[in-house]
Amino acid sequence: MALLNALCAVPSMESLESHQALSKQFAMILDFVLAFDDLKMTNPSIQNDFSFYRRMRTREKSFANMEEHTVTNEVANRMSMFYAYPTPMLKMLSSTVSTFVQKNDALPLEHTTDILSTMANLCRCMIEDSNIVARFQQKDTVMFVLRVMVGAIILYDHVHPVGAFHRKSCIDIKGSIKLLKEQPAVSVETLLNALRYSTVHANDEETSGVVKKLLTEQ
Repeated sequence: MALLNALCAVPSMESLESHQALSKQFAMILDFVLAFDDLKMTNPSIQNDFSFYRRMRTREKSFANMEEHTVTNEVANRMSMFYAYPTPMLKMLSSTVSTFVQKNDALPLEHTTDILSTMANLCRCMIEDSNIVARFQQKDTVMFVLRVMVGAIILYDHVHPVGAFHRKSCIDIKGSIKLLKEQPAVSVETLLNALRYSTVHANDEETSGVVKKLLTEQ
């Protein structure tokens, strides 16, 4: 992941300041991943529809003459496995980032976790500041920032040894969850579900009872 390699080459604040275009691109990736999974989770029929397509494809002989214009069996199988995950894009991204950390052992882990925690905390602070929010020119910007915050938290939780929910985490996880709960429920429910079910350490013994209660409360 060349983009993350460039961002993590130096300490977080230096990187975010000197690589603003790359930082924005990474934020856009996080936004896309969470937005895609939001659509997938709110449209559960997608997997059933695709299964129906695969069944019809094997039955119809006419498909044999349309091979070059249709999805191949190999691709269809991969798509089926992809959509089997509740949050497929997030699953792929978290696996990619985890692999990046494992294969780049010469790169200090702190550089990667600091980038993610800094982005998560900056996003939270932006939405908490009403003066900053008032300057947003597009109404979707708040959701963009919230998706980036949640994406950064989840990736941090996957690569940091004790995760994002530990008391010593560099991320204000309690403040982040409270911020999400202050938003319209219909807009952020899938983001809260992503924190509940797509993280590694949310249910660890070291996670405070307050944080667990915040996550479980509807």
